[in-house]
Amino acid sequence: MHTSAPHSTLSREKPTAADTAIDLRDLRKGFGTGDRRVVAVDGVSIAVRRGEIVALLGPNGAGKTTTIDMLLGLTKPDSGSVSILGASPSAATSTGSIAAVLQTGGLLSDLSVGETVQLIASLYGRDALSRVPEVLKNTDLEELKRRRVSKCSGGEQQRIKFALALIASPDVLVLDEPTAGMDVNARRRFWTVMREQAETGRTIIFATHYLEEAEKFAHRTIVMNHGKVVADAPTAELRSSLGARLISATLPSEGRDDLLSSLAVAAGISDVRVDADRLFLRAADSDTVAVQLITAGAHDLEVIAPTLETAFAALTENS
Repeated sequence: MHTSAPHSTLSREKPTAADTAIDLRDLRKGFGTGDRRVVAVDGVSIAVRRGEIVALLGPNGAGKTTTIDMLLGLTKPDSGSVSILGASPSAATSTGSIAAVLQTGGLLSDLSVGETVQLIASLYGRDALSRVPEVLKNTDLEELKRRRVSKCSGGEQQRIKFALALIASPDVLVLDEPTAGMDVNARRRFWTVMREQAETGRTIIFATHYLEEAEKFAHRTIVMNHGKVVADAPTAELRSSLGARLISATLPSEGRDDLLSSLAVAAGISDVRVDADRLFLRAADSDTVAVQLITAGAHDLEVIAPTLETAFAALTENS
């Protein structure tokens, strides 16, 4: 799918300092030297408001994980700045203002699930320890609290990491592929809890390969490619930004050649193809094209709105 619309048109106004939970300014990070140097993040600036749920999308190698590592203070940027609630990543981490669920990072395999959560809670004091039963419940770990971590599946271990992130009651949650390894029911429950967390005012930014997760749960979607932000907009706006809708219809037995000829040269229509008697095309003005098809005798008309997947593909294609 092709589009000539400039990616830079998909942008957002920056929140005020008082509203800002995450402020990344002109972050740059490369690895290697000389001819082997790879620029992983190339001038990324992102400001996230308090209470927003933001999805970070991009193909492999887009720079998402490196950006998250710099946000968390795990990697130092070559240039640029990171601020979390007005503080540095290390200060925000030490106070429990920010927590993360990452793909990497091990758990103590010999401890039980309950012991693991209790241990991390003890580092944050009495308030965190008092939250352990609630956190185990919210992460569906109550029935697993006596099971050794080594006996937990990959999805269950992700839920343990989620519990550890919640135990400090952070203001900002950062999630890198948080539902990897979870089954459908666990994923659904996870995002139900995420919504509840956001309703308390927490800010959530998550990287995912599941486009439907971004479409269902993110207020806003940021797309990265080749180390740069190529789109940043409310998720619904991003989904519809390409405008074109997919239209299909069964062609009439008479006048079909004239109909196809008129569609082929019409403005705003692309990707016209015929499979047997079925016509497929994309149209910016789907209502007008639908009327034209029905007037010409076409039937079994279907109109499909653009999805986040189609927007994602167009934004990352050849950019």
